[in-house]
Amino acid sequence: MVTTAPYGAWTSPVDAEAVAAHDGRPAFVGVIGDEVWWTAPRPAEGGRRALVRRRADGTEESVLPAPWNVRSRVHEYGGQPWAGTVTGHGPLVVFSHFADQRLYAYAPDHDAAPRPLTPLSPVGDGLRWADPVLVGDEVWCVLEEFTGDGPTDVRRLVAAVPLDGSAAGDRAAVRELSDDRHRFVTGPRRSPDGRHTAWLAWDHPRMPWDGTLVMLADTTDGGEFTAVRPILGDLGPDVFEPGRRGESVAQIEWAPDGALLFASDREGWWELYRTEIADGRAKEPRRLCAARREEFGGPLWNIGSRWFLPLESGTLAALHGRGTTTLGILDPVSGDLVDAAGPWTEWASTLAVHGSRVIGVAAGPRTGYEIVELDTCTGRARVLAHHHTDAVDPAYYPRPEARTFTGPGGRDVHAHLYPPHNPDHTAPDGELPPYVVWAHGGPTGHSPLVLDLEIAYFTSRGIGVAEVNYGGSTGYGREYRERLRGQWGVVDVEDCAAVARALADEGTADRARLAIRGGSAGGWTTAASLTTTDLYACGTISYPILDLAGWATGETHDFESQYLESLIGPLAQVPDRYRDRSPLHRADRIRAPFLLLQGLDDVICPPAQCDRFLAEVAGRGIPHAYLAFEGEGHGFRRADTMIRALESELALYAKAFGVTRPDLAPLDLRP
Repeated sequence: MVTTAPYGAWTSPVDAEAVAAHDGRPAFVGVIGDEVWWTAPRPAEGGRRALVRRRADGTEESVLPAPWNVRSRVHEYGGQPWAGTVTGHGPLVVFSHFADQRLYAYAPDHDAAPRPLTPLSPVGDGLRWADPVLVGDEVWCVLEEFTGDGPTDVRRLVAAVPLDGSAAGDRAAVRELSDDRHRFVTGPRRSPDGRHTAWLAWDHPRMPWDGTLVMLADTTDGGEFTAVRPILGDLGPDVFEPGRRGESVAQIEWAPDGALLFASDREGWWELYRTEIADGRAKEPRRLCAARREEFGGPLWNIGSRWFLPLESGTLAALHGRGTTTLGILDPVSGDLVDAAGPWTEWASTLAVHGSRVIGVAAGPRTGYEIVELDTCTGRARVLAHHHTDAVDPAYYPRPEARTFTGPGGRDVHAHLYPPHNPDHTAPDGELPPYVVWAHGGPTGHSPLVLDLEIAYFTSRGIGVAEVNYGGSTGYGREYRERLRGQWGVVDVEDCAAVARALADEGTADRARLAIRGGSAGGWTTAASLTTTDLYACGTISYPILDLAGWATGETHDFESQYLESLIGPLAQVPDRYRDRSPLHRADRIRAPFLLLQGLDDVICPPAQCDRFLAEVAGRGIPHAYLAFEGEGHGFRRADTMIRALESELALYAKAFGVTRPDLAPLDLRP
């Protein structure tokens, strides 16, 4: 029986507990012998990342019990946290443990417990490791070493850690393979003949999607690096200048024949290239696929991200697309690209290969992220592990639509629209639904077109969602990505507003019941929107940036500490812009109620910014609520946190939209 009820008042089986239980996705897939391994989220276990093993017979097990947490803090966003190989005692895995950031070695079929490989350091935030590769009796990886107590007192380089544990109490036993001439490096990739090692490097004020270098070292039999030099890439200018830019190489890999493969945006899109190394130099690169105006790479937020890998047949497994992604097999000789069939519209930037098989992590509009295997011999793709299970009847899932809207100046604005949907309810005739605009984080990122139970939580209750891939988002080429150059807080705000207004103008959404929400950079866009327009009835601001000057002068981690040089402009040249755009200094312009959510352990967007913002808001008569969560960092991982945050957000919308929901505790909004 279908019940008529106002939008936003519908009842739904998609509860906050189900959303929290299914939050997160498998990541960092790899192969050890005939086994597939990956990390998996455990929201009910304090948000730790478990290491999961799928044996050749199909059985699965978590390799390490709580509190083991396989997660690196390099750059704070982390990266590939483990590597493995087969020994006479079965699998051997080396991993980074989140609590102390030490590297550990563990042979699950032989060892009683993991044994530490690296020492602790009393300086600053200590020693951190990422993107490990097992080379003989060592682990080669990225070393991030703090040299002082400040967040930018840090050096990074390629290092070698002995597998025998001799460095567990002795920092001097760690071999430094590269120097620290560059501020940032990725993990090493050794050539098939062992004569060369390559990695990526870049420096402040650039982010890796602005410009990187491919570094090459001659490598001795003893594993020493000599004649280190850049061979590809371009860092670009220190200060952004129209018409001048760098070259972002997002990933490098060696082909079996010794050629170097790389993903570069030198032609405006991340595409795949091949170059021969001769006399220590890179020959003129050859593009492997005809120009398609698609991305074959992405932003390097996590060290060790993989968008392509060579297969033993000589072909390449490659993730590619425009807005959405698919897995294809590329013939580097003919340039032919054949895509895997399946329902998946988004592939995460993690791949592994074994023989003729390709393993990745993918999701679609009706499924969450699963581990998918493609047999390149048969062309058959199947779900291998982490199978999607419907938390509720899929009849309650949203039915998304990809849309392109028109923004200021006629520019395209890409978005995913999720109208209200519930088979048990319909709205009264003539009523238009409320809509919430979702601004993604990054801001150099994008919202994928996949099943998200958090979205279903709202749409099944009669509240529409519009995910906006505003100018600056990835997936649409470099020109689209660079729309935020000097325009953060302008273009993103305008694009979100353009989508909201268009939905109201076309009669899709109720103009009086529009809201906006976002976390991290999306929290910034939400707060900036509430201080520059009266379009929204309310907003949810999660772990945001609120004070640009503070964030640019020591209130964040090293990786993004100069990100604003491109997003806003050089602080020394445009200091007024930092003040004028900051929500902190526009608090007197807020007219709409808001909910502010913050993790108290967040070192990327620290709670001190929220404290200053709330002090400016206090006494201005704007209803607001602030929820701060112990034990949470940048982004929420604990089930209890996610449940409270989601229910509080719905309570905000119910109040702002004039909807009665007796199933919710009212949100205490204080002026």
